[in-house]
Amino acid sequence: MNDALRAALHDTGHTTDSLAAEVGVDPKTTARWLHEERIPHPRHRAAAAAVLGRDIGDIWADTSRRREPIWFRPWQEIEREAVSLRWYESMVLPGLLQTEAYARAVLGGTGLIARGDVERHLATRLARQDILRHDDPPQFTAVVDEAVLRRPVGGPATMREQLHALVAACAHPHVRVHVVPSRVGAYAGLNGPFVIAAGADHRLAGYLDNQIQGQVVSDPDDIAAILGAWENVRGEALSHWQSVELITEVAQTWS
Repeated sequence: MNDALRAALHDTGHTTDSLAAEVGVDPKTTARWLHEERIPHPRHRAAAAAVLGRDIGDIWADTSRRREPIWFRPWQEIEREAVSLRWYESMVLPGLLQTEAYARAVLGGTGLIARGDVERHLATRLARQDILRHDDPPQFTAVVDEAVLRRPVGGPATMREQLHALVAACAHPHVRVHVVPSRVGAYAGLNGPFVIAAGADHRLAGYLDNQIQGQVVSDPDDIAAILGAWENVRGEALSHWQSVELITEVAQTWS
């Protein structure tokens, strides 16, 4: 728990509800800030610290010690506060749905992460998955290419475990996964993976991944282009339950 924030609330007579009203966020958001791993958006950190009469560093200790890369932090904060996430992947499963073994194989197989840093990046990825387990999780919709299900990442045992875990995740009402079948020819997804996040204020942000580092985009023209790509990949994909049936079928082949 973030004891510093809890103490500041007590000392000032504020509650998470009253702080939310002052900062301009949902009360459920400020309640989540009481957990140490939940770091608010910079503008919300500044506003909350001002309301509570504290320095930002007194409530949220040096965030440079966090495990994620510096360039990824802006997106992670957007991801934490999102009410919906639309995610497309053509080569691997979305990080929020990866098992530990699968994620370790993905991170260790890139050649871009030093062997000693793989576990640090793995811990960050697994911690991010908590957003799908909260009482008020975002609506998460993923579209993946069928090739993702058939690529032997980590070997047969890892793939079998991963696809079973994927099917289990699909049983939750806030998680939907759609598969673009291999019979589909050229489509927008071939240009690369992307994520679209919608905040409680209805603002949209996009995330584009590459071999070096990701890019957060918010320019209206860029968002429009990503939304167009999303409509294309979603239109080529199977329905949710057709996709679950396909994932289950492919899982049986990993023996």
